[in-house]
Amino acid sequence: MLVTGGAGYVGAVLVPKLLEKGYRVRVIDLFLFGHDVLPADSRLECMEGDIRDQGLLKRVMAGIDAVIHLACISNDPSFELNPALSRTINYECFEPMVIIAKEAGVRRFIYASTSSVYGVSEVPDVTEEHPLVPLTDYNKYKGMCEPLLFKHQDRDFTTVTIRPATVCGYSPRLRLDLSINILTNHAVTNRKILIFGGSQKRPNIHIDDIADLYVDLLEYPSETIAGEIFNAAYENFTIAQLAEMVRTVVAREMPKLAPISLETTPSNDLRSYHVSSAKIKRVLGWTPKRTLEQAVVDLCRAFREGKIPNSMSDIRYYNVKTVQASPLAQEVGPGR
Repeated sequence: MLVTGGAGYVGAVLVPKLLEKGYRVRVIDLFLFGHDVLPADSRLECMEGDIRDQGLLKRVMAGIDAVIHLACISNDPSFELNPALSRTINYECFEPMVIIAKEAGVRRFIYASTSSVYGVSEVPDVTEEHPLVPLTDYNKYKGMCEPLLFKHQDRDFTTVTIRPATVCGYSPRLRLDLSINILTNHAVTNRKILIFGGSQKRPNIHIDDIADLYVDLLEYPSETIAGEIFNAAYENFTIAQLAEMVRTVVAREMPKLAPISLETTPSNDLRSYHVSSAKIKRVLGWTPKRTLEQAVVDLCRAFREGKIPNSMSDIRYYNVKTVQASPLAQEVGPGR
């Protein structure tokens, strides 16, 4: 099977799970964050390359039964770098990749979209039928890819889209630019948590849970998931509530850091929505198994074990800074 973006934040947790299940895995990735995030395993084949290269994709898809598509320029701030580049990676190459996969005999295509396609909503529970109100190019292109995938759905090509909540927790390819991970990093490193805004509601999910879901989707009967969209979230809290939770857990796990202060600053990130995961529970019987507190505990353990050095300054933890420093940033001038 193929994982695009398999050396990314989620991929670095997902790929070992697939190997443990006995799958032979091929990864295609630009490896901007290094090659050491994936385990050495005879059943794992890593190919460094760009998903916009259709000739390469045709070679990569050969002999593949299933695709889990994670590769993208990920998270909203990354789109400030180069809108034209991000459009080519997150949208323009998507349907050609789906077509190549189908023509190569791939039988199942799992697409990682995002729950941020909902933008701002006052609806008590945002279901999969809620209108998409993208606030950024990232959200817009993620949503625009979904119908492109489904139009190729047929009896021999099962397609499914997952709209994950904001992912949190430790990964060998760690991101410290996601809400709970940001809050935990500040608590551990500065003994101070910065809250950006605070009233925005955000759904979150533990990284091991979303990785487990992608593994499970390889095994569900086609008729159960074909052409379906599923939200995947654990709990919905405001940023302020998340900050208080992080402060409590870090103080408990690393008592020498207490007291940890809270400081609120304005935010121009207005995304606020309360995602419902009732459909995935009803249709698939799937529910997350890990709490958000566990994600903070896992991060604290990694900090204690020295697995997160230079957490404020090392660009490998931050998508925007890493892409800025990569050859990708030089491809097309910003805004052109």
